[in-house]
Amino acid sequence: MNAKHLLVITLVFMLMASACGGAATTAPAATAGPWVLSPIMEATGAPYPAPLPTQPVSAAQPPYALPLSTATAPGGNTFQNPGVNPYVPTGADHLSTFALDVDTASYTVARRYVSDGNIPPAEAIRVEEFVNYFQQDYAAPPETAFALYADGAPSPFQRDGTYILRFGVQGYIVPESQRKPASLTFVIDVSGSMEMGNRLGLVKQSLQLLVDRLRPDDTVAIVAFGTEARVVLNPTSGEDRATLLNAIYGLRTEGATNAEAGLRLGYRIANLAYRADGINRVILCSDGVANVGATGPEAILESIRGYADAGITLTTVGFGMGNFNDVLMEQLADKGDGNYAYVDTLDEARKLFVDDLTSTLQVIALNTKAQVDFNPDVVEAYRLVGYENRAVADQDFRNNEVDAGEIGAGHTVTALYAVHFKPAAQGRVATLSLRWEDPQTHAVQEVNGNVNTWDIAPTFDSASLRYQLDVVVAQYAELLRHSPYATETTFDDLRVRAQRLAAQLAGDLDVSEFAQLVARASQISGW
Repeated sequence: MNAKHLLVITLVFMLMASACGGAATTAPAATAGPWVLSPIMEATGAPYPAPLPTQPVSAAQPPYALPLSTATAPGGNTFQNPGVNPYVPTGADHLSTFALDVDTASYTVARRYVSDGNIPPAEAIRVEEFVNYFQQDYAAPPETAFALYADGAPSPFQRDGTYILRFGVQGYIVPESQRKPASLTFVIDVSGSMEMGNRLGLVKQSLQLLVDRLRPDDTVAIVAFGTEARVVLNPTSGEDRATLLNAIYGLRTEGATNAEAGLRLGYRIANLAYRADGINRVILCSDGVANVGATGPEAILESIRGYADAGITLTTVGFGMGNFNDVLMEQLADKGDGNYAYVDTLDEARKLFVDDLTSTLQVIALNTKAQVDFNPDVVEAYRLVGYENRAVADQDFRNNEVDAGEIGAGHTVTALYAVHFKPAAQGRVATLSLRWEDPQTHAVQEVNGNVNTWDIAPTFDSASLRYQLDVVVAQYAELLRHSPYATETTFDDLRVRAQRLAAQLAGDLDVSEFAQLVARASQISGW
């Protein structure tokens, strides 16, 4: 990492102990005291920098805002196009507000397409889920709920003076040994479509990985649904591994897909097994093809919304391709105060249920929103890259009734902005504010910090490697979704940069795989 240019918004503020338990399981709280930036540039003795060499937004740049639409891609998979965020002049609106998102399914869905020899449909691409799939370089906060980070550099993909700012959020880490006991209810799709491509087989293997990590104080219940829903296993201790695996491997495909009945019954069982001192989560494993009963996310969630409000969260895990309903799975997780992942390989299941088990299960922040306040004296215009379907009205940033995103223990969240500076601009670029609700005390907390022009790297290659990776990954997603901001980029351009980063970040298998995917996409597309 190039610490010289990574602005650590190291926030110095007073802590107060949580009223609901030990520090390992309850988020540390912060007072409303100020965030104080680490004087990184001053500490290195670097001279005060010259104004950034930038250009204002050209009048020829159209403010693209593609409409949201739902489409069924070739092969029968259903996706929703969230559009592309436009540039916003700071003179018109200097605030950018959105709900944080830790989903990663869009990246693994696209990976499945490319691995199968196809370019994914543009509607399947959500840029933030590509970026948030990868490991970041944010240090974990030792005694606080969250640490904020920011850095930036000139864009290597635009030649019009664009800079890319990166804002990062790092949640505090809970050691696996200190994870809260979990009450898990698996709601498993056993309809006929789950027989295709051994989808149910991969579900079984995935859940075995999870069972292998359970503790005696964890419980598991299993609900299966086809045309109807039924209880396969009542809440059983994680210590009784044989009983759990017998129930899982005894599942057989049957009937149509009544996801509504499955979730209704699953939440009912989860409510009976509710633990006030633990994690309460429903885990839906399905290809999302609901065709009996209520089939849309709003109709399904209407009957179970109260459970989500009471603290029973929902993880949706997608399996299969060919008639996969990404829209249903993504929106169910969003409405159910949880997260959405797509499992295309057993290695991906291992990452979700083994490597990241605690962050998958244990929520440390509810209704998490970010607001970036750009300085109109420095910034001409800005564009949030991704998060199109996570937009929050600026005036609702401090409205505690507005639902937003959830963050698990140790999760990182990254947001990228394309920015055009005013000529000869220097000083404060923006203030990042983070607001969330503690899941135990339900107290709402807010913290913030500034990023300045002198915190930005002079060249892209002098920025940190993880920053460079995030920008390249985001541009890969932009190209896949045919963004108007990727018209000058080719897969071959990205291949060269991805391969270089894979060599520089040797040992990170996800980066190596990404480089291979970009090379494969270049071959398939001929771009």
